Amino acid sequence: MDFDAFHKILTDTLPGIRLSRGEPMSRHTSFRIGGPAALMAFPRSAGELEALCAAARRFGIAPLIIGNGTNLLVSDGPLDIFAVKTCDGLSKIELAGEDRIYAQSGALLSKIAVFAQKNGLEGFEFAHGIPGTLGGAVSMNAGAYGGEIKDVVVMTEYLDENLLKKTASDGEHAFEYRHSAFSDGGKIILGSVLKLRKGERDEIRKRMNELSERRRASQPLDIPSAGSTFKRPKGGYAAALIDEAGLKGYSIGGAQVSEKHAGFVVNRGGATCEDVLRLVEHIKKTVFERSGIMLETEIKYIGG
Repeated sequence: MDFDAFHKILTDTLPGIRLSRGEPMSRHTSFRIGGPAALMAFPRSAGELEALCAAARRFGIAPLIIGNGTNLLVSDGPLDIFAVKTCDGLSKIELAGEDRIYAQSGALLSKIAVFAQKNGLEGFEFAHGIPGTLGGAVSMNAGAYGGEIKDVVVMTEYLDENLLKKTASDGEHAFEYRHSAFSDGGKIILGSVLKLRKGERDEIRKRMNELSERRRASQPLDIPSAGSTFKRPKGGYAAALIDEAGLKGYSIGGAQVSEKHAGFVVNRGGATCEDVLRLVEHIKKTVFERSGIMLETEIKYIGG
């Protein structure tokens, strides 16, 4: 792929666009793992995002759209990819009615939760501690503490596979456990409308604080990771199965099963992508041999 020529096309056609050659993906993933991307763009608006995607299509490139990189495991070597990061520029959050919020795909869930609380809207407290962006959360139907994105999202703007602007309403999102109509294929989320409920600001803040304390007490938030490594299997919990298999604290290279929460694989320092992949496979094999349950990973792998 001639990224030099593509870089020149972008600088010529999109004046002022922020681009970076050889940008380390480790700077843009919560695992702090990942080699250099051939080219990364940081659009400042939905219009710039659309223009970048259109230019990439004309050049025969499929862009990798990322938010805050909290669910990604990226290989260590040079990456022949064009990454587009949304959380710096597509982060607008605004009221869209008495009980509705519109947020762009790059808006952090934590900031949306605070915005909702300040405006006396409840129902999004569960997402306050999830470190990702709205786009990623809608794509995978993120959830925590009994709440899921499917409970609040009523409309999503997106670009379809032909880069035509479309909207999905209610059931068209096809939400399932950690999956949606946007999980596969080439759809690019621009923003969503959340339908919440009127509530008391102090009570909403209290609930957010309670959930934050629960998260701090039970999860290794001070160590790089990609959150829950595995999806919840039917009839059980991944963390319990891993713990029962005697794997809490088990490590390969710099990657370790968290000593605080067995459902997290963490980067104890200097972990490579290969360390994480080998550890994940060891966990899956060991748990299956002990319980007959094959764990399914929740994190998304980006190879070279």
